Amino acid sequence: MTGSGVVQTYRGPRAPMDLGTTLIHEHIFVRNPELELSLSFPEWNETAMVDRAVDSLVALHSLGIRTVVDLTVPGLGRDVRLVGRVAERVPVNLIAATGWYGAAGLPAYFEFNGPDRLVGGPDPFIELFVRDIEVGIGGTDVRAGMIKVMSGPAGITPDVERVMTAAAVAHRQTGVSITTHSHPASRIGLQQQAFLGAHGVALDRLIIGHSGDTEDLGYLRELMDNGSTIGMDRFGMEHVLDDGRRLQTVLALLEFGYADRMLLSHDAAVYSHVTPPSWRARVDPNWHMENLPRRVLPLLREAGVSQAKIDQMLVSNPKRLLEPLPREAGGDRATEEVP
Repeated sequence: MTGSGVVQTYRGPRAPMDLGTTLIHEHIFVRNPELELSLSFPEWNETAMVDRAVDSLVALHSLGIRTVVDLTVPGLGRDVRLVGRVAERVPVNLIAATGWYGAAGLPAYFEFNGPDRLVGGPDPFIELFVRDIEVGIGGTDVRAGMIKVMSGPAGITPDVERVMTAAAVAHRQTGVSITTHSHPASRIGLQQQAFLGAHGVALDRLIIGHSGDTEDLGYLRELMDNGSTIGMDRFGMEHVLDDGRRLQTVLALLEFGYADRMLLSHDAAVYSHVTPPSWRARVDPNWHMENLPRRVLPLLREAGVSQAKIDQMLVSNPKRLLEPLPREAGGDRATEEVP
């Protein structure tokens, strides 16, 4: 399908053709404000980390990166006001996301609010996702440009089903694409495709994230043959799989002709409570957003990959997926409620 319209960024709408080379699955700050009230995170210093994020994104721009999608959604400590302080100081386009990160154990608010629940009312997930996309996030004018959901080895639990159903409603209403956190060892991407497709999500607007964590070419080809794009988006996360093996998987899939259905990124963060900078520097020193332009892309070129195929994965594919579908193609305004 062909999209229509503009892409929302922290500094306002951008024409899709102006996004340029794009890292489509990254994070600026991954935090937990509630835990910060009770636990010490000695490596977190807000002023220093804002400066560090600015330096990182300025360096990325000098390396040819023009757009970064920050997939830090609620459940991962999204703070658009804080990231906005970074966005106003950098030449790179930053794109925010809506969605929910968590496979189980939703906050009590969601347990008691929504259709057929104690308090009742419409499902707050739908309100959250659609408002973030169409109005702004948390009372700001920063609008989300992508929807992110997740499921892990346990599959589509009741909580995940509720979140994914709401995401499908928001996708149909707004035309914004969905990306997932997946667990390739469980082949969970196929379950995500089946569920979201059954709920009206256009599979060519669905990204199955973290697909580069596996070397199972049959599984990856099935995801793409079903119509979705796969995220080879954890370069540098070598405690899971080293970059050499990730690279060989990309090369094999390029030989099969899948350049138009792959995305390259890192799932890196400037700062994360979960894996703080000192741990990353010691265990995964290449897990940062400069890894692709400095290390991985030269290796792809050395292996004979054309610039056209690299641009397909880093420019054309992100542009296609970030450009919202027209309302009539994305679906009628959704009125269904989530059980």
